[in-house]
Amino acid sequence: MSSDLWSFSLTTYARPGVEHACLALQAAGANVCLLLCAGWLGQRGVECTAHRLQQLREVAGPWSTDVVEPLRQLRRQWKMAAASDADLATLRTQVKALELEAERQLLLRLQMSTHAWPLGQAQDLAAWLEGLAASAANLDRDALHQLRAAMTGP
Repeated sequence: MSSDLWSFSLTTYARPGVEHACLALQAAGANVCLLLCAGWLGQRGVECTAHRLQQLREVAGPWSTDVVEPLRQLRRQWKMAAASDADLATLRTQVKALELEAERQLLLRLQMSTHAWPLGQAQDLAAWLEGLAASAANLDRDALHQLRAAMTGP
């Protein structure tokens, strides 16, 4: 079990099927950083409560909206043009790196907001994932199940 959320996220994302599941959930409107945080909290045995879910949403919402999503939109917007423009491709790569750093910063903010929550009190991985994915408009249940399985696997 990773002690910090960033390491947990990198390890989890590298597992088979997780990237695909995360991208499907993101396309449905879920915040992947929140889902990775959900897995981390679930593995640490942190009890899932409505108040804690709301706290995490309040941390993630503004940063995602104001920082991560504009970078992601710009990166996506440049995809086609960058295929035939080397200078734009270089800039797009830099934007992608900024997007990843913005996600890392969000994960750090989420981790800091949970530092006082007691560990080892519950087995709530499913509750965390369901609670933090609930805002997705067209939630992909198969992708959520795949993510949960990857988080509980070896």
